[in-house]
Amino acid sequence: MGIQHKGRSLTDRASQLQNLIETIEFTDDQHQSADLHQCHDQVVNLIRSARQRGASVYLIGNGGSAAIVSHAKTDLLNVAGVKAVTLLEPAILTCLSNDYGYENGFSRQIEVLANPDDILIAVSSSGQSENILNAARVMLEKEAHVITLTGFDRDNPLRKTGQYNYWINSDNYTLVEIAHLFVLHHLADCLSDKEQK
Repeated sequence: MGIQHKGRSLTDRASQLQNLIETIEFTDDQHQSADLHQCHDQVVNLIRSARQRGASVYLIGNGGSAAIVSHAKTDLLNVAGVKAVTLLEPAILTCLSNDYGYENGFSRQIEVLANPDDILIAVSSSGQSENILNAARVMLEKEAHVITLTGFDRDNPLRKTGQYNYWINSDNYTLVEIAHLFVLHHLADCLSDKEQK
């Protein structure tokens, strides 16, 4: 019997998570469902190509998703050799949010930093956060690439904005966030030059 907490066992939660990961939905920039494995390979190749060109991969999220992208940056830099950048530096983010509104804290950085060859990884459990959405829109205006990871509502606006979209079919923050972290870990592992175990 698994460890119990509020009527749920740890193994039951693990099974829920496994099921969510196995049923991740992927959509493209036309909002069409696509094969997860083929599209994941496209994302890996997109980031690999960016690494070869010396392009940057920017990562953004709020709250728990900010912690996830901070962790993912470490893996992308250390494991995959990708020029990964989080846009979470407190002085810059609070300055821009104070001057232009919280909803523009990320997008103002994207306007200055991003180039057409760059990639944005935008993580939002709900896919509703205005500051994340604005950053994705600015990235697309620069003719750069946008990868999204969301959950909750299948038709959330961030999922409709991105070009490569992973969606977790759950409205449980814990499960969605852990699934997002799993996807980003796997992404870094796929980009590693080390032999995979």
